[in-house]
Amino acid sequence: MNEGLVLGQQQCALLTVDGAVATITLNRPGAYNSIDIDMAQRLSSLALQVEQMPGVHVLIIRGAGKAFCAGGDINFFIEHAANLRPPITELLTQLNTFLVTLKRMPALVITSVQGVAAGAGFSMAFMGDYCIAATSARFRPAYAALGVSPDAGGSYALVQGLGARRALAVLLQEEINCQHALALGLVSQEAEDAQIEHDTLALAHRLAQLNPQALASTKKLAWHVAGAAMAQQLDAELEEMLKCMATTRFQDNIRRFARARDNTKGR
Repeated sequence: MNEGLVLGQQQCALLTVDGAVATITLNRPGAYNSIDIDMAQRLSSLALQVEQMPGVHVLIIRGAGKAFCAGGDINFFIEHAANLRPPITELLTQLNTFLVTLKRMPALVITSVQGVAAGAGFSMAFMGDYCIAATSARFRPAYAALGVSPDAGGSYALVQGLGARRALAVLLQEEINCQHALALGLVSQEAEDAQIEHDTLALAHRLAQLNPQALASTKKLAWHVAGAAMAQQLDAELEEMLKCMATTRFQDNIRRFARARDNTKGR
């Protein structure tokens, strides 16, 4: 996906514009595209840019390297463990702006998932209008294991797609594979691992050939009923996340992750 104009080559997220198709690439491959404040701010800014591009009819969200997105940056949590409320509020406020903009913009949003999509990355994978995933893709909610509630629209996207009971069952699982997600209707299309980039672009360019007004109107109508509640649900996710992060269990988990990280570095 290197054709067209690339904006911000050295950034933690990149915007590529190729005719009527734009691509936002999460660009921290060494950290499996985990999200810190800089990335959340960058994603928010790029989505707002795309929204103002009338010639863009389809937006792809993808990750650089071997993963789509490993979720929130654990190192960021460890660094701010003594006082998480201000930085987490800032991070999720920026990320929520990104997600609301994706849903509001007339362009159709395709998430293209390879490797792992965990935590916030798991939620983001299902916050587009269309999800294409590689056969080997793995979707890990990760929230329960860390001791927190969902963020990045996880409680919104899954409940909208599955209903509350099935959404709870998925959110509290350790992992689901591409085939399971496809059977549930969370993934719209499966692609062979080696073909994920090709198939994503083929899908995006096919959709971009449609009447842009018809595309925008269909998207608007499909999300109209749920759209009014989305921003409020994202605000509620933030408040519940902060409550979870104030618990001893979460703090213990963070210390355990820190010890594991330090042990790994020492080898």
